[in-house]
Amino acid sequence: MSTFFYMLLAFVVGVLVGWFLWGRLRGELDSLRGDLDRAKGERDRFRADADRLTGELDACVRARADLERKLRDAPAASGAAKASAPTPAALMSTPAKAKSAPSKAAAKPATAKSAAAKPAAKSTAAPKPAARTEAPKAAAKKAAPASGKAAGGKADNLRRLIGIGPVNEKLLKGQGVTTYAQIAAWTDADVKRIEEVLNFDGRIAREKWIEQAKLLAAGDEAEFARRFPTAGTASNT
Repeated sequence: MSTFFYMLLAFVVGVLVGWFLWGRLRGELDSLRGDLDRAKGERDRFRADADRLTGELDACVRARADLERKLRDAPAASGAAKASAPTPAALMSTPAKAKSAPSKAAAKPATAKSAAAKPAAKSTAAPKPAARTEAPKAAAKKAAPASGKAAGGKADNLRRLIGIGPVNEKLLKGQGVTTYAQIAAWTDADVKRIEEVLNFDGRIAREKWIEQAKLLAAGDEAEFARRFPTAGTASNT
């Protein structure tokens, strides 16, 4: 009786162990099947991507072939256009010659009229030398305030103006500019001439030399100090 009991107990234990092992193995098998399915899905996706990339590569190859064909055909087309260009000019040359004949005929009366008008033109052109002699005098009068020396009084300290250092002051004095009033009276022509001498372009307007000179010439020191606080400092130039 005890032997049968032990055999039954061993059978039950064997069944339980087998069932436990089968469950573990079945879970592992299901996991492997799931991994296999995922691998198949990845493979199918990769194949679809490969097919798509292959299609795009084929389209690029076709586009490249079309571009190469157009580039080969372009020189031939341009050569044909250049060869056909002189044809309209040749066709238009005959009407131009036909039109030029009446113009020559019409030009003859005009030359006769111009010949009759020449004496009158000569008589009216006689006073020109006087006008020419007056023009340099007027130009000299306009240039006098900028280039000439100060009419009276002592020279001003031009280095008070922002942008005028020792070098620029020396060059300005070489041009006869020694006072604030002269700089304040500069015209556009004077500014252009001085900038050519000082070898810089646009600096006079950028640094407002004329505005500074006007304030100093008028003796408005307070306004000058308010508008140009860096004047006379180390950063003046």
